[in-house]
Formats: sequence, structure tokens, C-alpha cells
Amino acid sequence: MAYYAEPIMRLIQEFSKLPGIGEKTATRLAIHILNSSNGYAAALAKSLIDVKEKIKVCSECFNLSDKEICSICSDLNKREDIVCVIENINELAAIEKTGSFKGKYHVLHGVLSPLKGIGPDDIKIDELVGRIEKGNIKEVIIATNPDVDGEATALYITKILKPFNIKVTRIAIGIPMGSDLEYIDAATLGMAIEGRREL
Repeated sequence: MAYYAEPIMRLIQEFSKLPGIGEKTATRLAIHILNSSNGYAAALAKSLIDVKEKIKVCSECFNLSDKEICSICSDLNKREDIVCVIENINELAAIEKTGSFKGKYHVLHGVLSPLKGIGPDDIKIDELVGRIEKGNIKEVIIATNPDVDGEATALYITKILKPFNIKVTRIAIGIPMGSDLEYIDAATLGMAIEGRREL
């Protein structure tokens, strides 16, 4: 027996399909929209349609954008000679929020994962090589996640960039600020020791 009218049930079902949204949260969202103004519902619907119709991939870095070249690539204050290679746009947003990186990005849209059938042709590695062949890039920072697939991708990229004689670095991995060493897992602590730097 349905507790809600059919249009509400359909909305709950659609919200339930979103990652991390269970039935209770989906129900709360649906009821919130029902109780909101028509203008709010129309604005939400328009935002959803705009995301699907207007967002494309930046032709330089493969970030998502509503223009041919994204705002980061067209930012004249960003350095052209340093490129940070990341797995997905979520990492780009995280790095940009720090305000500490002044270069540009290259979004791979995934990582190498032989078990999942994802090889070099399935992510934007050839496009990275193409950017480097233009000769403007002096350093590539590899910022893939420190898991098996991220490390394999980092090693593969390092190998294919070796002939270009450019600086290839890996982001530091280690201990979070404000934590106690006794509570850090062995793998993280080991990586922190290996990635130590001179003071």
C-alpha cells in the first residue's frame, strides 16, 4: 500500500537513486520540495536540466565546464608550466579550495584498473602526453589517490613521461595535521617516513 500519492512516490524513488540517499532522506527531500514554493521547484528542475544540457568537458584539462575552456585554464594568474594530474573533478575542487596550488590541472577521468578492464586508452593519458609534447610544461605533479589503482596509474604516467625530461613529482602522503603518531596505521606511517623532506 502506497503511503503517498503517485507523484510523491515517483519523486522519492528518483531521489533514492542518488548516491548516499536512502528512503528516509529521499522522503524528506520530496516532502521539502512539496512544501516549497513553485519557484523553488522550477529553479531546481531548471538547474538539473542545465547541468545535463550545458556542461561539457574543457578541451584543455578535461575539467567540467559550461564553456569550451574552463575558468581555471583561462585564468591568467595560473601558471602554465606546472600541471597537476588528478583522477576526477572532485580532487580538482579539493585542491583548489586549499588555495595553495598555482598551476593548472589535467583530469584523467579515472585510473588504470586491469581488474575492471580500464586501460590507458580508457582515461586521458594520451591527452596528457599531447599537452607535454607542446613543450610548455616543466613539471607534472601526480595527485592520484594512494590506493592500488592510483599508485599503478602514477607509476605508468611516470614511465611514459620519462623521455620528455620534465620534472615528475608525486604528492606527499602521510600524517594528517593534529593527529597522534600512535594512532596512525602502519601503512600511512610508513609512507610518511618514506616521503620525508629536509627541513
